[in-house]
Order: sequence, then structure tokens, then C-alpha cells
Amino acid sequence: MKKFVLALCSIGFIASAQAQLKAPEAEYEQVREQFSQLNLTVKAVADAPLDGLLQVFTNRGLFFTSKDGQYFIEGNIYDLKNKVLVNDEQMRPYIQKQLAASENDTIEYKAKNEKYVINVFTDPTCGYCRKLHKEMQQYNDAGITVRYLAFPRNGLGSDTYLQMQHIWCSKDSQSALTAAKNGKDITPAMCQNPVKAQYELGQSFGISGTPAIILPSGRLIPGYQPVKALLEQLKTDA
Repeated sequence: MKKFVLALCSIGFIASAQAQLKAPEAEYEQVREQFSQLNLTVKAVADAPLDGLLQVFTNRGLFFTSKDGQYFIEGNIYDLKNKVLVNDEQMRPYIQKQLAASENDTIEYKAKNEKYVINVFTDPTCGYCRKLHKEMQQYNDAGITVRYLAFPRNGLGSDTYLQMQHIWCSKDSQSALTAAKNGKDITPAMCQNPVKAQYELGQSFGISGTPAIILPSGRLIPGYQPVKALLEQLKTDA
């Protein structure tokens, strides 16, 4: 997909990040049809904090468009006055809402004295995912509960995708995930599982690699974070 980047100066203001998201109903049919030409599926639509634009949440992340759907914008938009990335501010409530609906399908490592809950999209073959997992006790001791979601980096149909289905279907999914991250074989087990849905959810957040950490505010941090650095991010998260 050819990339168009819109660089804006002095945007003026950011609309509330809690703006109501609208399903792609009839009034947005033209936008949906235009986006389908780019192989993008529209999940929700809302007015953007820039006059004349819509923000469109898709199966591949957030994009912006003119209200008639003619002009498509891919890239980051910055508010230089408020010194924030508009894309990030607008994605946070969307991410929070979607993760809340997926809470029961995560593999959770709970802190005894929980202060924070993070969601992490993971792949057991990913080196930095393994590093994060080996430090799980440190995260938990710091009051950080970790909820894992599946994100097989090589996509649906890959060996890792199958492995992650076995993990999520195991009687003890925690132990199975730990074993996989230690390079051990997993006993095959199949059931109705959320692996495909979680992978597609991660893609809709714009995630392309692992680990991908999501803070309670919905802020997305790509890559591994040591405990001390993560705590600093959590303390200032808003």
C-alpha cells in the first residue's frame, strides 16, 4: 500500500479521547466501500479532532479520511501545540474497549499485590517475549499483573499459530505457555479458542511484532520493557 503521510502544524486542539465510536452504518457506507478497495475492513468510525476528517478504525489500525471517503490518509498526525500524537490519543479508548471484551480469554499471571494490569501480545518463538516471560516473577513482585494475548508473528496457518491453539486449549495454559517459551514441545490439544480473534485484534491495533505491551490507559508500547522502566511508564500513564 502506498503510504501518504500528513504532517500538520498547529492543529489547535485534540478532541476528547473518549469520543463516541460509531459503527460503520449506512451514513458511512461510502467510506466503507472506499476502504474495501484497499483491503481494509472498517470496524468503527468517529469524527476526527480535525475539521472535515473522520477517523476510521480498521482491521489494520487507525486511518483518517475525508468525510466523503475520497481522500485516504495513512501516517501519524501530530498536535504541535499540545505535543501529542493524535493517532495514539484516539486509539487508546478504542483499545481499552476491545481489550475489556477479551479479558476472559487471556492467559493471566496475577500479581499478589496487584497495582497495575498490562496486556501483552506475545509469541512463544519471539526472543524478547521469552526474555519478558523469564522475568515474570519480577513483574509480579512489582505489583504488575500480566495478561497474555496470542499474536503468532508468522500469521494464521503457521506452526506457531497451531502451537498457540494447543497452549490456549491446554488444561494448564500457564504451564503450557511457559514450557513453549522454554523451547519445549506442547501436548496437542484443540478446542474453541481465541487465538485467531486475538491475532486479528492485535492487527486492528496496528501491531505487527511482539512483544507489544498495552498499558491500562490503552497506550501501546512496542517491544520489551524491563521491570524498572515499565514501572516508570505505568506511574505516569494517564
